[in-house]
Amino acid sequence: MTSPLLLGFMTGMALIVAIGAQNAFVLRQGIQRQHVLAVVAVCAVSDLVLIAAGVAGFGALVTTYPDVVAMTKFAGAAFLTCYGLLAARRACRPSGLQPADAAPARLVSVVLAGLGFTWLNPHVYLDTVVLLGTMANQHRGERWLFGMGAVAANTVWFTALGFGARGLHGLFARPSAWRVLDGFIAATMIGLAVATVRC
Repeated sequence: MTSPLLLGFMTGMALIVAIGAQNAFVLRQGIQRQHVLAVVAVCAVSDLVLIAAGVAGFGALVTTYPDVVAMTKFAGAAFLTCYGLLAARRACRPSGLQPADAAPARLVSVVLAGLGFTWLNPHVYLDTVVLLGTMANQHRGERWLFGMGAVAANTVWFTALGFGARGLHGLFARPSAWRVLDGFIAATMIGLAVATVRC
């Protein structure tokens, strides 16, 4: 029989690997080599809090009171749309600078963006609090082992994505590569914004 810890890790990894707003943000910061540790920490700790809330039973609260998630819907859609439009503008005017030579963003701005991509996204609540929380609680006394596995998966993924993306800096010395990446990010963000409003 597979241990709850391993099941939690596998489930968490299956959910987090899907391309979304949070992953696209971590990827871009990693390529730019800007505040990567802070971005990874913000995303990993935020998901830890959300998963722990789900394991503790807050998933039932969210399911009972769907307005808790709905309150973030329009704010999240607006946030994703704005970021998507900024990415589209960058795609129209790509830079050929080496990521390390680009003007660094302020740490506070990067941290706030990371928090926004996590806490203003209603899908994050459904994945972490409701889905992972529900699955964890099926393991009763071992539910926290399942939760620890899911947290470990998220931490491993964000670390690999953020620091692994730094190896792509040579490719992104070309303006065309930034154009493709920012075009992809713009489409992802705006698509997620539309999906958020419709759900």
